[in-house]
Amino acid sequence: MSALIVDKVDETLKERLERIGIKVDLAPGISKDDLIKIIKNYNILIFRGRLKIDKDIMDAGQNLKILARYGVGLDNVDVEYAVKKGIAVVSAPNAPSQSVAELTIGLLFSVARRIPLLNAKVKAGEWPKGKYIGIEIAGKTMGIVGFGRIGRFVAQMAKSLGMNILASDVIDVSKEVAKIGGRQVPLEELLRQSDVVTIHVPLTPETYHLLNAERLSLLKDGAIIINTSRGEVIDHEALLKHLDRLWGVGLDVLPEEPPKSHYLRQLIAHEKVVVTPHVGSETKEAMMRLAEELAANIEEVIQRIKL
Repeated sequence: MSALIVDKVDETLKERLERIGIKVDLAPGISKDDLIKIIKNYNILIFRGRLKIDKDIMDAGQNLKILARYGVGLDNVDVEYAVKKGIAVVSAPNAPSQSVAELTIGLLFSVARRIPLLNAKVKAGEWPKGKYIGIEIAGKTMGIVGFGRIGRFVAQMAKSLGMNILASDVIDVSKEVAKIGGRQVPLEELLRQSDVVTIHVPLTPETYHLLNAERLSLLKDGAIIINTSRGEVIDHEALLKHLDRLWGVGLDVLPEEPPKSHYLRQLIAHEKVVVTPHVGSETKEAMMRLAEELAANIEEVIQRIKL
């Protein structure tokens, strides 16, 4: 049994797999073309979000049995084709929840108090005391779009900071929301009532541009948007047009990573926007949990299909 890891991962993953007799090779940063040349030699492919794991890669992987996503989302994997080919697809959906939730709250504080902007001004030799007045988040209403694992962590943190909680989801999560003193409401109502809107949904055809021009127009003047899910769930060209009336935006994800389009460069250059480079799960603790959870899921598949 052999595995190829094509992105940077915690070394625990390699160690765990080798302990159960899997030969592990490392090729961090390998291109798609080069991967296609060698993938036939491996039974397991381990990757993050950099490469699109599509028909070309799977067809070249004649001996491929498991696709293992070191992370949560599978939007870079053609899961339907993998199923058709009889290739198992696994991920580690639980491991990064705490870290992503903490970054969400960090971005919220950064936007509310203009922390990155003030930091940059002071480092540039300025002392802009009194120029950039922030806002408190206690007593404000947070609207959580997507009340899964990460959304629930965020809700608990926000509640402990004195925020009121609204949640929107495609399934009934009203009991879970009520446990922390919040309410489940339709998305449009959430957008109208929230001071802070934070997004925690997977990327699917239904969530693409979930926050489009029409829905962005429902937001309060002075609202804050935080997105640590997937960049494509927001129409960023429409968002750019709303920036002047919003308090600010915190983004860990973009539809292009790194951003190349003019409108995206214009958006992230705005002083109301705080951007991080898709690092929601990049803490020491989360990376180790990802390795442990993914290794366990790979081992479970091996035992189940008797590889």
